[in-house]
Amino acid sequence: MDYRTLISQFNEKRILVIGDIIVDEYLWGEVKRISPEAPVPVFEMYGETIGCGGAANVAQNITSLGAKAELIGVIGKDRDGEKLLQMINSQNVDTSNISVDAQRPTSKKTRVVANIDQSGKEQQSIEKNTDKGHQLLRIDRESKQEINAMIKERLLGAVQSNLSDTDGIIFSDYDKGVVTKELIQSIIQYAQPYNIPIVADPKRNNFWKYEGVTSITPNHIEVGAAVENEISDVSHLIAAGEKILNRLRLNSLLITRDADGMTLFQFDSNKNLLVEHIPPQTSFVTDVTGAGDTVVAIFTLCLGTNGDFLSAAHLSSMAGGIVVGKMGCATVTKQELINSIPGL
Repeated sequence: MDYRTLISQFNEKRILVIGDIIVDEYLWGEVKRISPEAPVPVFEMYGETIGCGGAANVAQNITSLGAKAELIGVIGKDRDGEKLLQMINSQNVDTSNISVDAQRPTSKKTRVVANIDQSGKEQQSIEKNTDKGHQLLRIDRESKQEINAMIKERLLGAVQSNLSDTDGIIFSDYDKGVVTKELIQSIIQYAQPYNIPIVADPKRNNFWKYEGVTSITPNHIEVGAAVENEISDVSHLIAAGEKILNRLRLNSLLITRDADGMTLFQFDSNKNLLVEHIPPQTSFVTDVTGAGDTVVAIFTLCLGTNGDFLSAAHLSSMAGGIVVGKMGCATVTKQELINSIPGL
């Protein structure tokens, strides 16, 4: 299918996003010296930004492309939850089926990012202990306890009531306790008569519980952990991909591989394994945070628009190449995606 045609049809689509809703906070500052109290950098903070992470980022990626997103998940009864609702609503995401649980906090990831002064030896030693993005520290505030039975029923009810006009379902699973085996299997069962594509971005705890979904979009590290074998070369990758495709009975599998791009696995009509390696779309990387959210959003939108798996994978790769050039959990616009199509 022509990429432009596929993108133009996004406006008509509606996607359900189910999973872990997260606040992404960035604390910005400078590191110019080491503390006299201990061999640690002194962080002088000069600003902060707050954004939507996890399932909320998936949903805002969908609406930024002109489609409709219904976000289904759980937040705490706290200030972070209130801020998150305000941010999500500003992105035209439907939040009417987000449940509030006073017994758990709103999941929040705080990243401490420094502009490091490299003028002296002490500063150079600090730089060696940070990543290329100068991220010094990440602080997670969350509960990983499974949601209670009442909230689980509420989420299932929200899914059931929306299936008749849904074009795709996404599980945005960050292992925070919202996505459970019972929830996964119930939603698959409810959605089956509607022939809706279901795509999961799985984490370690639930990886093998997605049997029966249409596709999953893990990264190569998650794949290696799932098959208990490090993905050190292409032969290991292909063996792992075929194992996952068979065991979960998937129609396709899209593995993201950082600087090596992506690899799409599927079977042809004769059950022969088809493997397509998709090269990275950019060499300029600012921040990979949330790139997987963008990939699963675009991939599912394409399937919901009756796009084939390979076209969906290529457009997802283009979108991923755009957002890694931005800081934090970022989104891609329709025009940015169109501009990234080769030959335009």
